[in-house]
Amino acid sequence: MLRANFHTHTVFCDGTNTAEEMVQQALALGFEQLGFSGHMDPDIHMDWPAYVAEITRLKRAYAGQLDILMGVELDNVYDPACCPGAEFVIGSTHFLDVETPTPMSVDNSPEIMEQLCREYYGGDWLALCRAYYELEAQVYDKLHCTFVGHFDLVTRFNDDMHFVDETSRAYLGPALEAMEYLVGEGVPFEINCGAVNRGRKAELYPRTELLRALHDFGGQIFINADAHQREKLNGGFDVAVSKAMECGFTHVNILAHDAAGQVEMRQLPLDTL
Repeated sequence: MLRANFHTHTVFCDGTNTAEEMVQQALALGFEQLGFSGHMDPDIHMDWPAYVAEITRLKRAYAGQLDILMGVELDNVYDPACCPGAEFVIGSTHFLDVETPTPMSVDNSPEIMEQLCREYYGGDWLALCRAYYELEAQVYDKLHCTFVGHFDLVTRFNDDMHFVDETSRAYLGPALEAMEYLVGEGVPFEINCGAVNRGRKAELYPRTELLRALHDFGGQIFINADAHQREKLNGGFDVAVSKAMECGFTHVNILAHDAAGQVEMRQLPLDTL
């Protein structure tokens, strides 16, 4: 079993459990590493000093039991200066690069998605998806992120809304262009289990066609639960490990502190999980 998760939300943002409850769940699951990654974006942004203080306290309290990392899920359109001292950064695109009266993320609700498409893209869903992937391609240049979060989040409601054919060349073309560019920048991608482990989508992020392309491009992967509740801290890991191997991957990346206390990236063979 994979014994690490680096996409973890708590009551500091939109999670339902405290950070300490997440630590206790990680210990119960036999985890070796736990990375916290609260949101910093136009809609949900933590009290950063309070977050730093609590994660620092937990690191000391559980030293020797669990390797705790203080990360952040930083949005593509948010200021990277908002999170000094973060040990890792998930680079995520929740918002399109348009001026809206209130924050309107692509994973908020079907109604918000309809409004975004109608008011800013003339009702053209493919134009909205192209804009999303054009922005997604910039996530490393903007944020210098450790890995890319839920690459194809723009399809969050597509299982129900059916606004785009995710297997079509018209949709996949811009996605593949963005992916190839990001792989060329050397940034890994996460296989994000969040929508699957909460019963919201049939496919992981990235979906199978994109995950195969990621392998063919020479990309690297993390596997993360995107847990907002402690019960989901390892949710979907078995599905993700099987899917990664099906798509040709042999290793998954994890983050850990080295002997000097610095964060390093390590690889684990998938066939041992």
